[in-house]
Amino acid sequence: MIHSKNNSEHYTWGNQCDSWILKNTRDLSIKQEKMPAATSEKLHFHKVAEQFFYILKGEAVFYINERKFLVNQGESISVEPGAKHFISNESTEEIEFLVISNPPTDHDRIEIKE
Repeated sequence: MIHSKNNSEHYTWGNQCDSWILKNTRDLSIKQEKMPAATSEKLHFHKVAEQFFYILKGEAVFYINERKFLVNQGESISVEPGAKHFISNESTEEIEFLVISNPPTDHDRIEIKE
């Protein structure tokens, strides 16, 4: 089956951010996500899951273990299990990206209270 945003399960998170579940199995999750300008997620980590982010559109900022990384369209970044992290859109345009998690992050997200 061919998957796209048009025929995949959709949900919203954070402040008007969108996620489309392109694939979700016991071992792998692939989501396409969109974040409006000036939005970010909360600081968190995953005990087991490794994540790979690929920027489709715009410029994302990642904070990983208190270090800041600017990731542009066509670039990617990996987040290892246990790394405290969050993605932020600090630009004036929306960003869109793929997030691939192995295994899926369902029941493996621990938010860090600031």
